[in-house]
Amino acid sequence: MPARLLLFCALLLASASSLGVTLHAITDDRGTVSYSDRPGPGSRATQLNEPMFEMMESEVRLNAIVFQGGVSFSARNELLVPVQVELRLDNLVNAQGGDAPRFVRRVLPPRTTQLLSVLRGRPGTLLNYRSTLLQAMGDPGKRPQGYRYAFPWVGGPFRVTQGPNGRVSHFGPKGRYAMDIAMPEGTTIIAAREGVVVSMENSQSGRGPNPAGNFVRILHADGTMGVYLHLMRGSVAVAAGQRVRLGQVLAKSGNTGNSTGPHLHFVVQRNVGLALESIPYRFDRPISGLPDFTAGNP
Repeated sequence: MPARLLLFCALLLASASSLGVTLHAITDDRGTVSYSDRPGPGSRATQLNEPMFEMMESEVRLNAIVFQGGVSFSARNELLVPVQVELRLDNLVNAQGGDAPRFVRRVLPPRTTQLLSVLRGRPGTLLNYRSTLLQAMGDPGKRPQGYRYAFPWVGGPFRVTQGPNGRVSHFGPKGRYAMDIAMPEGTTIIAAREGVVVSMENSQSGRGPNPAGNFVRILHADGTMGVYLHLMRGSVAVAAGQRVRLGQVLAKSGNTGNSTGPHLHFVVQRNVGLALESIPYRFDRPISGLPDFTAGNP
């Protein structure tokens, strides 16, 4: 009787718990809107119930190929950025070499397929198992440089409405060191650092299904990634796979996704080991009210 192979493949992606935060919008004499968790004169209350970073689709496909007496596992990375994966094989029954759980961790280069593991059953028995694929974009072996980022916008001066470790939404690992800069819709957004566009969204109107709205994600030479969120629909001027230079126009600012007002949400992230997290960074010049945070050496 042929072996019965039970396959349960789960692609697990990081997600944020829902937020239930009441914000108070305050408009100054210049018409600039800022947000606080405390009410003030003339403020308008609004409710925030979703995380404020882009939803990640599955970057890697796990393929299980059954053969007589076993199964082989390979993974395909479709992205233009390395992806770290970990294949977990547990709940093993009748596996050659013992039934202890097995773990394989690799970094898959862009647009490649790699064999991760081959599982064989004992002759004449039923092989059972469960497979799980964990993944995170980027190479954790890369180390951030002490880079000073240019302002990712043209014009201003603009106001920082939420800095790192903010009480509204900048407290999770993926957005802890993000900054929100209030600016009029249609403000030109430029690359704060050169790199390669690895993903983007350009078609969302208003809140839409993605809390990030329209966004651009750029991979830098040191493995970090700069992410520009809440962009205006139809304004993104770059495409995945395109190399962009410092100061190149990326899009126009907007108010899409889980945005409580027109602003740019800018964050720098890296893979810290099967987890994509924000890291501190520093701009190349001061701005009134903008906190100064350092990534690496100054």
